[in-house]
Order: sequence, then structure tokens, then C-alpha cells
Amino acid sequence: MILNFGSLNADLVFSVPHFVRPGETLASDGVALHAGGKGANQSIALARAGAKTAHAGKIGPDGAWMKSRLDQEGVDTRHVLVDDRVLSGQAIIQVNPQGENCILLSAGANGAITRGEIDGILSNYGRHDLLVLQNEISETAHLIEAARARGMVVVFNAAPCTPAVKSYPLSLLSLLVVNETEGADLTGETGVQAILDAAAKLWPETALLLTLGGEGAWFAHRQSRIHQGVFPAKVVDTTAAGDTFLGFFLAAWSGGASPQEALKRAALAASITVSRPGAADSIPTAREVDDVLRTLLPG
Repeated sequence: MILNFGSLNADLVFSVPHFVRPGETLASDGVALHAGGKGANQSIALARAGAKTAHAGKIGPDGAWMKSRLDQEGVDTRHVLVDDRVLSGQAIIQVNPQGENCILLSAGANGAITRGEIDGILSNYGRHDLLVLQNEISETAHLIEAARARGMVVVFNAAPCTPAVKSYPLSLLSLLVVNETEGADLTGETGVQAILDAAAKLWPETALLLTLGGEGAWFAHRQSRIHQGVFPAKVVDTTAAGDTFLGFFLAAWSGGASPQEALKRAALAASITVSRPGAADSIPTAREVDDVLRTLLPG
């Protein structure tokens, strides 16, 4: 079982000719409301990739529709808590014609999760269960420590990479997931190979998944280093590309696929995502990825 303890946000997505500049009032070309947050997006990606997935997190009294969205995807939502004292997490997302995005976040209920609530939920899980975390909820360090104490496999996507992440017990992780900027912030190094080298020294038992956008991704653990390039795609919106990549990678990897196989599947899924508008709605299904794979590898 994969337990994703992560954020649930109401994503208000504006299509804009360019990102808003200081002091500017800009008319958008369109707007849409989606259920999102890195946590919810990754749960949907995991479920669409075929993994048995449960989501834990917190919403406000305004967030029932987001829980229903996960239910529709077959995600187990029994651990989604409701806090009547706060609003759900919110995100304002701008997407430009090149498919790039910038995001303004308000944590809302995501920042009101307590250690007691965490301990109660984790009591249902143990050795060999996989815990997926991002950095958009409260008490992330406690989650890492409590899950490892229960023998769980812990995966942490260090996004957003706030200064607090350096104080987290990253050596307890089974897998740390970062992009190049996050990797540089955490290791103090720049350049792919320097980041990989530094991470191996800082957290020798932790595997690293380093995502590089258009340059693909690296998986590194001890002496092993594996690179995966991207699949060509017409980029429409990159909003959920990283979440898709991680969801499909973890679904394959936890299911027994080699890192190389998991990377390839994840890269292909992400290439489908960036060719579509939206966040969670742009994430492909396992069947779609299989169909494309068959065209690439006939027979």
C-alpha cells in the first residue's frame, strides 16, 4: 500500500499572455478551478498509474469537493480529515503561452495537521508500506521519523524547498526527490554530477531522484547512476509534470520495476501530461502510457 500524506488545494488557474509584473493589472485569457496541491496531484498520478493508494491530509469545511475528486479516482480517502476552523489550501496559478507556470500558495488546512493526527493515521501502516511526502503540509519532519520508526519506506519530494528542509532527517529517507534548484539548495553544490556526489556523501543510505525538466532525470543510489531523457512533446502546460513523473515512477518502482524501467515509464507519462492543459486533469492513465509504449516498442 502507498500512503500519500500530502496537500489538498483549490487551484485557481489563469491563462495569461505573460506573468503578472509588479504593479500590473493583467486580463487573463481564461480561468479554471481544479482540485490540486502536490499531494492530491501525486495521489491521482499514483492511482492512474495503477498503484493502490490512500491519501491522508486535511481540508476545511469548503473542501468536500476535493475529497470527492480523489474518491472518483479510486483513491482511499478515509484519512482525509476536516477542520472546521480553517479554510482549505488555496493556490493561484498563472500559465503562460509557453506552458510555464508560477504559483502563489496559501497552506490553509494543510498547515493545521497535528502530530497526534499523524500518529493516529500511521498506526494503520507498517513495514513495507510506502509513505510519500511533499513539503506543503505541517509536521513533515515528524512524519519522516514516525514512519521510519514503524518500518515504512519513506519517499520525500522536497518541494517547495524551504530553509526548514535542511533540518529534516533526510538520512532516514529511502528516496529523496528534488529538481536541480532544490538539489543545489540542499547540497550547496551546482551542476548535476556535483549534486549527485554531494548527496551520496550527505545521505549515503538515501537514493536520490533528480529531475531536470527538459534534460530528463537521474536516479542515484550508492555507486549506481541512471539517466533518463525526455520523450518529445508539444508543451502546453507543465503544471503537473513533476507530480505525474513521480507518481508513475513510484507506482512502477514499488511494484518491482527496476529504476531504469520506472524512469522510462515516468518520463513517458510526464510527456503526455505536458501536452495537455490543467493539473490533475492532464495526468494520463496507465492504459494510455501502455498504448504509447506499444507504439514505441512494437512487438
